[in-house]
Amino acid sequence: MIRTVLGGLLGGLAIFVVGFLFWGTPLSALAFHRAEGQATANLQAALAQTLPATGVYVVPDPSTAEGTILYGKGPVAQIFYNSGGFPVTDGASLIGGLILALVVGVLIALALRYVASDAASRLRFSVLIGLVPALWIDIGQAVFNHAPWGYCLYLALSDFAALALAGLIASKLMPGARMAAAPAPDATMH
Repeated sequence: MIRTVLGGLLGGLAIFVVGFLFWGTPLSALAFHRAEGQATANLQAALAQTLPATGVYVVPDPSTAEGTILYGKGPVAQIFYNSGGFPVTDGASLIGGLILALVVGVLIALALRYVASDAASRLRFSVLIGLVPALWIDIGQAVFNHAPWGYCLYLALSDFAALALAGLIASKLMPGARMAAAPAPDATMH
Protein backbone atom coordinates (compact mmCIF):
# COMPACT_ATOMS: atom_id res chain seq x y z
CA MET A 1 0.00 0.00 0.00
CA ILE A 2 2.90 2.37 0.71
CA ARG A 3 4.14 2.01 -2.86
CA THR A 4 0.63 2.71 -4.15
CA VAL A 5 0.34 5.94 -2.14
CA LEU A 6 3.89 6.98 -3.09
CA GLY A 7 3.11 6.29 -6.76
CA GLY A 8 -0.08 8.32 -6.42
CA LEU A 9 1.74 11.25 -4.86
CA LEU A 10 4.40 11.18 -7.58
CA GLY A 11 1.64 10.88 -10.17
CA GLY A 12 -0.10 13.85 -8.60
CA LEU A 13 3.13 15.84 -8.81
CA ALA A 14 3.27 14.90 -12.51
CA ILE A 15 -0.30 16.20 -12.95
CA PHE A 16 0.77 19.51 -11.42
CA VAL A 17 3.91 19.79 -13.59
CA VAL A 18 2.09 18.88 -16.80
CA GLY A 19 -0.63 21.40 -15.94
CA PHE A 20 2.03 24.05 -15.43
CA LEU A 21 3.69 23.23 -18.75
CA PHE A 22 0.40 23.52 -20.63
CA TRP A 23 -1.12 26.48 -18.76
CA GLY A 24 1.70 28.33 -16.95
CA THR A 25 4.06 28.79 -19.88
CA PRO A 26 3.77 30.57 -23.23
CA LEU A 27 2.29 27.31 -24.63
CA SER A 28 -1.05 28.43 -23.20
CA ALA A 29 -1.23 31.03 -25.99
CA LEU A 30 -2.16 28.13 -28.28
CA ALA A 31 -5.49 27.83 -26.45
CA PHE A 32 -6.54 31.48 -26.24
CA HIS A 33 -7.47 34.34 -28.50
CA ARG A 34 -6.62 37.68 -26.95
CA ALA A 35 -8.40 41.01 -27.21
CA GLU A 36 -5.91 43.86 -27.43
CA GLY A 37 -5.65 47.37 -26.00
CA GLN A 38 -8.85 49.35 -26.14
CA ALA A 39 -10.97 46.28 -26.88
CA THR A 40 -9.83 44.75 -23.58
CA ALA A 41 -10.61 47.96 -21.69
CA ASN A 42 -14.05 48.22 -23.34
CA LEU A 43 -14.92 44.61 -22.55
CA GLN A 44 -13.78 44.92 -18.95
CA ALA A 45 -15.80 48.11 -18.47
CA ALA A 46 -18.89 46.50 -20.04
CA LEU A 47 -18.55 43.47 -17.75
CA ALA A 48 -18.23 45.67 -14.65
CA GLN A 49 -21.26 47.77 -15.66
CA THR A 50 -23.45 44.86 -16.74
CA LEU A 51 -22.85 41.78 -14.60
CA PRO A 52 -23.97 42.04 -10.98
CA ALA A 53 -21.80 39.44 -9.25
CA THR A 54 -19.25 36.67 -9.65
CA GLY A 55 -20.74 33.74 -11.54
CA VAL A 56 -21.12 32.01 -14.88
CA TYR A 57 -23.24 33.89 -17.40
CA VAL A 58 -24.73 32.94 -20.76
CA VAL A 59 -25.12 35.91 -23.10
CA PRO A 60 -27.72 36.32 -24.43
CA ASP A 61 -29.92 34.54 -21.91
CA PRO A 62 -31.83 31.85 -23.83
CA SER A 63 -34.46 31.42 -21.10
CA THR A 64 -36.67 34.14 -22.63
CA ALA A 65 -38.30 34.34 -26.05
CA GLU A 66 -36.25 37.41 -26.97
CA GLY A 67 -33.07 35.79 -25.64
CA THR A 68 -33.71 32.68 -27.72
CA ILE A 69 -33.94 34.77 -30.90
CA LEU A 70 -30.79 36.72 -30.00
CA TYR A 71 -29.01 33.46 -29.12
CA GLY A 72 -29.80 32.07 -32.55
CA LYS A 73 -28.48 35.21 -34.27
CA GLY A 74 -25.26 35.40 -32.23
CA PRO A 75 -22.78 36.37 -31.02
CA VAL A 76 -23.04 34.07 -28.00
CA ALA A 77 -20.76 33.88 -24.97
CA GLN A 78 -20.40 31.86 -21.82
CA ILE A 79 -18.59 34.04 -19.31
CA PHE A 80 -16.75 32.84 -16.22
CA TYR A 81 -16.86 36.11 -14.33
CA ASN A 82 -15.03 37.21 -11.19
CA SER A 83 -16.09 40.68 -10.12
CA GLY A 84 -13.22 41.15 -7.66
CA GLY A 85 -10.24 40.05 -9.73
CA PHE A 86 -7.15 38.22 -8.49
CA PRO A 87 -3.40 38.17 -9.17
CA VAL A 88 -2.26 36.68 -12.47
CA THR A 89 0.06 34.32 -10.60
CA ASP A 90 -1.99 33.51 -7.53
CA GLY A 91 0.09 31.58 -4.99
CA ALA A 92 -3.01 30.36 -3.14
CA SER A 93 -4.38 28.73 -6.30
CA LEU A 94 -1.01 27.08 -6.92
CA ILE A 95 -1.01 25.57 -3.42
CA GLY A 96 -4.63 24.49 -3.78
CA GLY A 97 -3.87 23.11 -7.23
CA LEU A 98 -0.94 21.10 -5.94
CA ILE A 99 -3.05 19.61 -3.14
CA LEU A 100 -5.82 18.77 -5.62
CA ALA A 101 -3.31 17.16 -8.02
CA LEU A 102 -1.86 15.03 -5.21
CA VAL A 103 -5.33 13.86 -4.15
CA VAL A 104 -6.22 12.99 -7.76
CA GLY A 105 -2.92 11.16 -8.19
CA VAL A 106 -3.58 9.03 -5.10
CA LEU A 107 -7.14 8.28 -6.29
CA ILE A 108 -5.79 7.16 -9.67
CA ALA A 109 -3.22 4.94 -7.93
CA LEU A 110 -5.89 3.39 -5.72
CA ALA A 111 -8.10 2.74 -8.75
CA LEU A 112 -5.18 1.06 -10.49
CA ARG A 113 -4.41 -1.07 -7.45
CA TYR A 114 -7.97 -2.30 -7.01
CA VAL A 115 -8.99 -2.65 -10.66
CA ALA A 116 -5.92 -3.90 -12.49
CA SER A 117 -3.83 -6.77 -11.14
CA ASP A 118 -0.95 -6.90 -13.62
CA ALA A 119 1.40 -4.35 -15.18
CA ALA A 120 -0.11 -4.53 -18.70
CA SER A 121 -3.65 -4.00 -17.36
CA ARG A 122 -2.46 -1.07 -15.27
CA LEU A 123 -0.83 0.56 -18.30
CA ARG A 124 -4.00 0.15 -20.39
CA PHE A 125 -6.15 1.46 -17.54
CA SER A 126 -3.80 4.46 -17.14
CA VAL A 127 -4.37 5.48 -20.74
CA LEU A 128 -8.13 5.01 -20.44
CA ILE A 129 -8.31 6.92 -17.15
CA GLY A 130 -6.82 9.90 -18.98
CA LEU A 131 -8.84 9.51 -22.14
CA VAL A 132 -12.34 9.24 -20.68
CA PRO A 133 -12.55 12.64 -18.93
CA ALA A 134 -10.63 14.36 -21.75
CA LEU A 135 -13.22 13.21 -24.25
CA TRP A 136 -16.42 13.49 -22.22
CA ILE A 137 -15.69 16.65 -20.25
CA ASP A 138 -13.35 18.65 -22.49
CA ILE A 139 -14.38 17.66 -26.01
CA GLY A 140 -17.98 17.51 -24.76
CA GLN A 141 -17.87 21.29 -24.30
CA ALA A 142 -17.24 21.76 -28.02
CA VAL A 143 -19.89 19.21 -28.94
CA PHE A 144 -22.69 20.24 -26.58
CA ASN A 145 -21.99 23.92 -25.89
CA HIS A 146 -20.34 24.94 -29.17
CA ALA A 147 -17.23 26.00 -27.28
CA PRO A 148 -14.23 26.75 -29.52
CA TRP A 149 -12.67 23.51 -30.80
CA GLY A 150 -9.10 24.78 -30.55
CA TYR A 151 -9.41 25.54 -26.84
CA CYS A 152 -11.25 22.27 -26.11
CA LEU A 153 -8.69 20.16 -27.99
CA TYR A 154 -5.82 21.86 -26.15
CA LEU A 155 -7.59 21.35 -22.81
CA ALA A 156 -8.29 17.70 -23.66
CA LEU A 157 -4.66 17.11 -24.61
CA SER A 158 -3.43 18.70 -21.37
CA ASP A 159 -5.86 16.69 -19.24
CA PHE A 160 -5.13 13.43 -21.05
CA ALA A 161 -1.37 13.91 -20.76
CA ALA A 162 -1.54 14.76 -17.05
CA LEU A 163 -3.95 12.00 -15.99
CA ALA A 164 -2.43 9.24 -18.13
CA LEU A 165 1.08 10.15 -16.97
CA ALA A 166 -0.06 10.04 -13.34
CA GLY A 167 -1.43 6.55 -13.90
CA LEU A 168 1.70 5.38 -15.71
CA ILE A 169 3.93 6.64 -12.90
CA ALA A 170 1.76 5.08 -10.21
CA SER A 171 1.58 1.77 -12.06
CA LYS A 172 5.36 1.60 -12.40
CA LEU A 173 5.80 1.88 -8.63
CA MET A 174 3.28 -0.82 -7.76
CA PRO A 175 4.33 -4.38 -7.11
CA GLY A 176 4.13 -6.78 -10.09
CA ALA A 177 1.24 -9.03 -10.89
CA ARG A 178 -0.47 -10.71 -7.99
CA MET A 179 0.28 -14.37 -7.86
CA ALA A 180 -2.78 -16.55 -8.10
CA ALA A 181 -2.87 -19.48 -5.72
CA ALA A 182 -1.74 -22.68 -7.43
CA PRO A 183 -4.56 -25.18 -7.80
CA ALA A 184 -4.41 -28.09 -5.39
CA PRO A 185 -3.20 -31.26 -7.06
CA ASP A 186 -5.89 -33.79 -7.75
CA ALA A 187 -5.65 -36.43 -4.98
CA THR A 188 -7.26 -39.05 -7.13
CA MET A 189 -4.78 -41.23 -8.95
CA HIS A 190 -5.81 -42.88 -12.19
